[in-house]
Amino acid sequence: MDTTEILRRLVAFDTTSRRSNLDLVNWVADYLDSLGARIRLTSDASGEKANILATIGPDEPGGIVLSGHTDVVPVDDQDWASDPFVLASRDGRLHGRGAVDMKGFVAACLAAVPGWRARELRRPIHLALSYDEEVGCLGVPLLIADMLAHCPMPALAIIGEPTQMRIGLSHRGFYGYRSVFHGRAAHSSDPRLGASAIEPAAALVAALSGLGARGECCGITVNIGRIAGGSAINIVPERCEVVWEFRPPNEAVVGAVLAEVEDFVARLPPDLSVETTPLARVLPLDCAADSSAVAATREFGGLWPPLAMPFGTEAGFFQQAGIPAVVCGPGSIAQAHQPNEWVASAELEAADRFLARIGSGATEKVEI
Repeated sequence: MDTTEILRRLVAFDTTSRRSNLDLVNWVADYLDSLGARIRLTSDASGEKANILATIGPDEPGGIVLSGHTDVVPVDDQDWASDPFVLASRDGRLHGRGAVDMKGFVAACLAAVPGWRARELRRPIHLALSYDEEVGCLGVPLLIADMLAHCPMPALAIIGEPTQMRIGLSHRGFYGYRSVFHGRAAHSSDPRLGASAIEPAAALVAALSGLGARGECCGITVNIGRIAGGSAINIVPERCEVVWEFRPPNEAVVGAVLAEVEDFVARLPPDLSVETTPLARVLPLDCAADSSAVAATREFGGLWPPLAMPFGTEAGFFQQAGIPAVVCGPGSIAQAHQPNEWVASAELEAADRFLARIGSGATEKVEI
């Protein structure tokens, strides 16, 4: 099967993050098994989501990881010209949910496997397909831990998010939290008998907003996504919830932000309490332009000049694990998450050439 036919099959699986991805996983696993790949699956606690790690080539260190995610964002309330889960070809564009983000890259990888198998690879190629990337890269830490426990250390990870085949070197992280304030209800005729949960929640919002304003110089952004609290105008509110996130350029900044929040909590009066729980954690990426990983990706056909990406990926998790990582994949992020999402056929052809060069490079025992 070629890339377009495989993409047609992948798009037909509704792998919206709120749903199971097991139908797609089982199809991909059967396809790869038929081609002789060594396959490992890891599942979430529910057993409804799974990662795929497939290895082609020798059991040697220095392999190349090609990473993508199997989930897609919802199509709810979007006006599509055709069924989003049926691939449609129009004017050199392939339309369907996930076509560019990022089943197009996954399809190109799967289509490349027979060609890799026909070669005498001297370094392995690992396909790493994770679940729930769109809701906070939930699956990839488990996948990486399993890979490091059972495979020799890879030399490079290429994450195929849409960059129009340019090499992405950096992006900010994403850290999301829910802070729930607990006070004491009372009749509003005498607020002193209660303890408002909304007032300290509002103070936290102000503190976070100020932090975001001060952080602009070093690339931090802060967003308050949701506030909910209180039950009636004449009741002192006993509960208030704030959902918030910040995006740092590097991990060094994360501790400073969380320390400020902890300091704020420590100053709360004794009749108020707050519980802050993490919702999402996407690590930042920072890859040096002169690294051997970048040089190798350029040899494979990754385009220059490089990108500083506005969106997050799983690349930072590979980097944290000691595996140099870059982002390079077909299509444009401008089409991702949109109604009538599409990837150009020409972009998939460029990805096919890129992956063929990876297969050629894996026949050579050279350092990356």
